[in-house]
Amino acid sequence: MGSTCVRPGPHVISIFTAGGVAILVSGFGTPILLRWLTRLQIGQHIREDGPAIHLIKAGTPTMGGIAMVGGVVAGYVLGHVGTHIAFTVPGLLVIVAFVLGGGVGLADDWLKVRRRRSLGLNKRAKFGLQVLLAVAFAVGSVYWAHASTALAFSRYNVPGIDLSAGAWIIWAVFVIVSESNAVNLTDGLDGLAAGSAGIVCTCIALIGYWEYRQFAIYQIPHARAIDLAVAAVSMAGACVGFLWWNAAPAKIFMGDTGSLAIGTGLACLALEMNIALLLPIIGGLFVVETLSVVAQVISFRVFHTRIFRMAPLHHHFELGGWPETTVIVRFWIFAALCTGLGLGVFYADFLGVKSHP
Repeated sequence: MGSTCVRPGPHVISIFTAGGVAILVSGFGTPILLRWLTRLQIGQHIREDGPAIHLIKAGTPTMGGIAMVGGVVAGYVLGHVGTHIAFTVPGLLVIVAFVLGGGVGLADDWLKVRRRRSLGLNKRAKFGLQVLLAVAFAVGSVYWAHASTALAFSRYNVPGIDLSAGAWIIWAVFVIVSESNAVNLTDGLDGLAAGSAGIVCTCIALIGYWEYRQFAIYQIPHARAIDLAVAAVSMAGACVGFLWWNAAPAKIFMGDTGSLAIGTGLACLALEMNIALLLPIIGGLFVVETLSVVAQVISFRVFHTRIFRMAPLHHHFELGGWPETTVIVRFWIFAALCTGLGLGVFYADFLGVKSHP
């Protein structure tokens, strides 16, 4: 009796193709970009109030996020070739927002290099561009992609508080701006943001695939769910490919080009997948890093004392004597634990729905 060979479905092929292409484009594109940046002497300027041990990194090529953006776009596009997986409006909106987020970061990085200082766009200009991008995405999601305007945790009807279109747009802007800046704050050690973001993006890709398989529960059309999963796995692949060159000691930094693109993309994916309230758990590392900065600022301004040796939190442990690689790996582990908790919560909700139809 002959064995039966089960061929993978087009959705599986699309996901693996997108991830593989993103890894290859980002992985092989980064050294090409590295040589070009080195030839133009485009290097990182280290913040003057940062850890002194980081001064040795001055001059390391930055704006490596360009290769990541290229990897995501290539992975997303080629992930649809020959698989009969359709491009959808939500998926395209996420990719466009990802690219534009990288564009805001690129402008910031370029000004830092041009001015030969660690300060790029001023805070108002940077924040204004982020808000403008977030508003454009939110409006497109409501009126073009017809996204759910409910506050969503693990699915569209949990907790099921339906917001008006205007209120949801404000909520979406808050999520996008907060997440993009959170990832930006996390990008302070070699490979920390790239590795952590790769883990988080993989988690979101798994959720997207699960939503594709369980339409009756999540009420996200099949084409939309699988397209968002392809976008998420493309982001994960680009992070992994770039991490090969960004791992300590980094040969190149992603810069704001990469961190703002990743943060924007993660937020947009969560909004389109109806898991925006779950994102702080999945991306718990980014939340902790951001809260450490907020706590430090409040403590210093109100009580004139510092809670941490330096913020964000990774610098606190670094100045406490932990080697940089130790901080990075332990923070990766924490990021993985957060995504595991997020997946557990998501799946527990699914089991609850299945047992009480």
